[in-house]
Amino acid sequence: MLTNKEMKRLVLASLVVVVAGGAQAQGLGNSPYSRIGLGEYNANTGGVRQMGMGGVGLAAPNSVNVNELNPALLYYTGRTTFEAGYNGQYKTVKNASASSRSGNGTLGYFALSVPLSTKWGAAVGLKPVSAVDYESNIVKDVANTPTGQPAQSLTQLKGTGGVSEAYLAQGVRITKAFTLGFTASYVFGVVDETAGTTVVVANSTNSLQKAVDRAHTRYSDFAFRAGAHYRQKLGKSLNVNLGGVYSFAHNLNGQQTITKETEDTNGTLISTATTVSDGRGRTFVPALSQLGVSFDNDKNWSLNLDVAQQQWSKYRSFDGTGPGLSNTLRFGLGGEITPDPGSVEHYFQRVAYRAGISLAQLPYQPGGKMLYDRSVSWGFGFPLPTATPLEATTISLAFTYGVRGNTELLGGTTGSSNVQENYIRGQLGVTLNNRWFIKRRLQ
Repeated sequence: MLTNKEMKRLVLASLVVVVAGGAQAQGLGNSPYSRIGLGEYNANTGGVRQMGMGGVGLAAPNSVNVNELNPALLYYTGRTTFEAGYNGQYKTVKNASASSRSGNGTLGYFALSVPLSTKWGAAVGLKPVSAVDYESNIVKDVANTPTGQPAQSLTQLKGTGGVSEAYLAQGVRITKAFTLGFTASYVFGVVDETAGTTVVVANSTNSLQKAVDRAHTRYSDFAFRAGAHYRQKLGKSLNVNLGGVYSFAHNLNGQQTITKETEDTNGTLISTATTVSDGRGRTFVPALSQLGVSFDNDKNWSLNLDVAQQQWSKYRSFDGTGPGLSNTLRFGLGGEITPDPGSVEHYFQRVAYRAGISLAQLPYQPGGKMLYDRSVSWGFGFPLPTATPLEATTISLAFTYGVRGNTELLGGTTGSSNVQENYIRGQLGVTLNNRWFIKRRLQ
């Protein structure tokens, strides 16, 4: 039987599930690269604990946070754990000639993990897979215009939305040192993209009109992920952990509607929207392979190295074509230390301190040159002083400063340039631990 406190926590978790269930993955500020492929892709880098360590932790078991990054680590869930993360980001986007600033905040993820037995743990949750959030203007001269009436076209591109996954994960202990895990996800989301073109003719008295093309794509399908973890003692106070996760390639089915319409400069509809196409299709998402190694003393510190590879060259968009993406590699190195987890007199000795670095290739190669995402991360885990062996609450903070892309000119010293994003991301995580289903003893 559940206690009153346990019931309150369950109600709180249910309310968050209801609120988050209707949420879609949202962008965090203008990101021009999210126009390509599925958008800004989240390559299974975990929650607030992993973010503070540079997005690593595939082989790092943890008894406080939800171990959904690698489902095989769910075996190490000692107490029922609810966790929610809230994201914020501020970024500067620039090319060789201009720059802009933007920022936003949104619910990041939530997860609930439960130890089902001494050898079996499970988790459910919701997290973003990709985000589309871009807005840009392209100005071009119109060729072959009459003498004395030069013209320019202004094309405004805008995209919003994204894809999320609701998942059920399980981890089982096979032997004393070896665990396996499996995750089944329902992937869903909506992406809206708009291209509006206005032609401005010099010395013309005609009112301006904008031709607008809209694409509304709704995605839904299933995806699967498998994980493994091996733990071995190297000495009296040193352990080595090996972990691996494989996210299977899958087709993401969807329904896409494309319409055309005409607006005036105030955005008022002039002509009735005309449906150009309305049909089903599929997007092929390539497999993701991740490997990690971790060292810890089973007490207060861990050091982790993760590597991930994804074959984006096999990606195919909704209509079956490929935008020419490239395979990617990602490396992350990070760790955490808690000076004295059992300290009574000094609170900050019980705080978890985290830091890490990451280097990732981007799947885009403008001009045939690879672009990179370089970042440094740090974070903290603050346990509330009211913690007991039965229940505990931890407030976590994680921050990442990074640079994506560059501003090099395409085609030498003239022409357009790449886009560079300088960003600072923050995440606030709330973790609730409780021992449920405790057998009562009669005195």
